[in-house]
Amino acid sequence: MELILLQKVTNLGGLGDRVSVKPGYGRNYLVPQGKAVPATAANIAEFEAKRAEYEAKAKSIHDEAESRRAKLEGASVTIKANASTEGKLFGSVGPRDIADAFTAAGLALEKSEVVMGEGAFRNIGEYEVVAKLHADVETMLKVIVEAEAA
Repeated sequence: MELILLQKVTNLGGLGDRVSVKPGYGRNYLVPQGKAVPATAANIAEFEAKRAEYEAKAKSIHDEAESRRAKLEGASVTIKANASTEGKLFGSVGPRDIADAFTAAGLALEKSEVVMGEGAFRNIGEYEVVAKLHADVETMLKVIVEAEAA
């Protein structure tokens, strides 16, 4: 399936690139998310006519992600969870819990922006997670998981 990218997509290409992807990826993810359009003659002409507009929009999204990174840089949050005496959690702390904790602390963060390389946390302790705010913008966040006082 031949597509024109309307924004930068990690490991695929940048704004305006014509890419060939599997039909399911294009039809079910890229097109519905507004990240690409089919590469028809009409769409190519429309894209070239609006290229400056798309580039300005991409730059504003990137600048907004950079400003959010500046706010989140070095930020940490403490999450209280129910744990055993050995420090093992009854359950786990995942991306949604981390995003909710940062949002409650006044730093807006979406669940989809939290990248946990090794999966959910199942023990108390201090962890570092990556916040991927844009295809080019990411920062490290500190998450401290503590046991709830019984």
